[in-house]
Amino acid sequence: MKRLEGKVAYITGVARGQGRSHAIRFAEEGADIIGIDVCSDIQTVPYPGATEADLAETVKLVEGLGQRMVAHHADVRDVDSLRAAADDGREKFGHIDVIIANAGIVSYAPILDIDEPTWQAVLDINLTGVWKTMKAVVPALIERNKGGSVIVTSSVLGFFAMPNLGHYVAAKHGVTGLMRSLALELAPHDIRVNSVHPSTVETPMILNEASLRLFTGGQGDTREEAAAAM
Repeated sequence: MKRLEGKVAYITGVARGQGRSHAIRFAEEGADIIGIDVCSDIQTVPYPGATEADLAETVKLVEGLGQRMVAHHADVRDVDSLRAAADDGREKFGHIDVIIANAGIVSYAPILDIDEPTWQAVLDINLTGVWKTMKAVVPALIERNKGGSVIVTSSVLGFFAMPNLGHYVAAKHGVTGLMRSLALELAPHDIRVNSVHPSTVETPMILNEASLRLFTGGQGDTREEAAAAM
């Protein structure tokens, strides 16, 4: 028996990158997927956002593994769209067992040079978006009364700092604290809450000109050069 046979996972930022990877891995273990992504560019972000074609490809890959997936265009800044996706998924699959709050963005500047829209976008998506995901979906786990798992994507920068990423560092430290508080509150319901703390992962968030310039000090602009520097 696969480890997640009969389980349903709700994943944000599922169209590509780590979100797609989570969906595929969960499907390999027998889970069905409720996936959401905004599928658009974010004005303050220095790289293109996911597309509808990316989201469709994730669905194709999950279904190719013999599992079901419902996909929604939803923004983690909009709790109503998150809740609507959860309700639709529960109607189709009957329940939700796992929540993966994965959606996130990054941009780069010294703290005193960050403008207000850039600061707010990172905090709204990377921190408040996680809280809104919990608000929208965790009640379904509590109502089912069979335990469950909540996983939030923080970062190594949820533990320490790096120059030119102060807004991102603040958000990811906040996510770590949110995880710890939510773990205490959901423990009586047998719901685990954990965070994961990736470093530089080969996704469009990292493999773009602005990111490579920051992380390699301008010394590498190809994938191979960046990998060596990182």
